[in-house]
Amino acid sequence: MGSSDQGVGAAKDRYTVIPRALCFVQHGEEVLLLRGGPHKRLWAGKLNGVGGHIERGEDPATAARREVREETGLEVTGLRLAAVVQVDAGDPGTGVLFFVFTARAATREVGPCPDGDLLWLPVNRLPWEEMVEDLPVLLPRVLALVPGDERLFAAYRYDEQDRLVISFA
Repeated sequence: MGSSDQGVGAAKDRYTVIPRALCFVQHGEEVLLLRGGPHKRLWAGKLNGVGGHIERGEDPATAARREVREETGLEVTGLRLAAVVQVDAGDPGTGVLFFVFTARAATREVGPCPDGDLLWLPVNRLPWEEMVEDLPVLLPRVLALVPGDERLFAAYRYDEQDRLVISFA
């Protein structure tokens, strides 16, 4: 079976997705969040995990480790896939598919981040109102997972009033 047998050429009219990796790094009872800088096109001023696009030829776990290293300077351990989320943002041809990971850091020492400010926040006192719109629903579920739990699968879409609707499998 060669690359042509993957059917990509015949899929020009099929729905496609942009792959992304998102990681929530923990140290003790804290989680590392990134407050998007004012220059960011998406989520400026909002808190989110660390992550970004999965590059061509890169698997999701490698992308998560790379993004964490690039944005924080941290080398993480215990990287674990926690969730897979399909996002329908209203474009009939393209969506987003993101892989959500958790990981542990041996230190709280992070480097400067070009995308914004890195903040270690206590898990039991997270500022939900300052987060990107899906995190108040997704993050508690992700952080509650323990080894042996099933991964989460979710689908996001926007309703007629452009409000986010989240469905879990």
